[in-house]
Amino acid sequence: MSDPIACLLVDDKPLALDLLTAYVTQVSALQLVGRSENPVEALGWVGERRVELIFLDIQMPQLTGLQFMQALDRRAQVVLTTAYPEYALTGFEHDVVDYLLKPIAFERFYQAVQKAHRRLRPASGDTARPYLFVKTEHRLQRVDLAEVRYLEGLQNYVVIHTTSEKIIARQTLSSLEASLPAAAFARVHKSFIVALAHIHAVERSRIFLQGPAGVPFSIPVGEAYRSAFYGRL
Repeated sequence: MSDPIACLLVDDKPLALDLLTAYVTQVSALQLVGRSENPVEALGWVGERRVELIFLDIQMPQLTGLQFMQALDRRAQVVLTTAYPEYALTGFEHDVVDYLLKPIAFERFYQAVQKAHRRLRPASGDTARPYLFVKTEHRLQRVDLAEVRYLEGLQNYVVIHTTSEKIIARQTLSSLEASLPAAAFARVHKSFIVALAHIHAVERSRIFLQGPAGVPFSIPVGEAYRSAFYGRL
């Protein structure tokens, strides 16, 4: 098992810090090394302590989150936490791990942790493997990732829609998300993960893909995922 990721929480709102602290304590992959309402103080801690990941608010009086990242100069990975979706594109230009909109649900927080873990604790060979095996009703079935259009979560099952068939996996969507290459797939809704290579068009809160026989169809973009998804595009 890999060492936990040393993380720092920075937000000028005490209640926001309390929520993030509670979330961190529920995730064994994280180790809380500090929390601060003062970004200037927190920036100093980065040089004094082992900090790998920072959950960072944007709108703060002493120093904005964007100014903080400029001063940070990539000495740690960053997950932005904010109530303002309009900063998403700027955030991803700074190569942030994820962009969480407040109020932050634990499921969404955990997805950001999984992304950070893939970036900070990459498993040997994961990025090069073009397939994965999933648990179906009676067997382990190989799925070629290049053929996957999207994944649809249905309680404790996932329907994997490929270019040629539908595969029903006896797994949760979150567990499968952790096995997918982050560069090729995006969680766009609590029930959907999309293969970026198969996106035909995006209009407002709908993603259009090519279905069987070339017939287009659409899936929704959830509000909690919208900023991060558009930032990647």
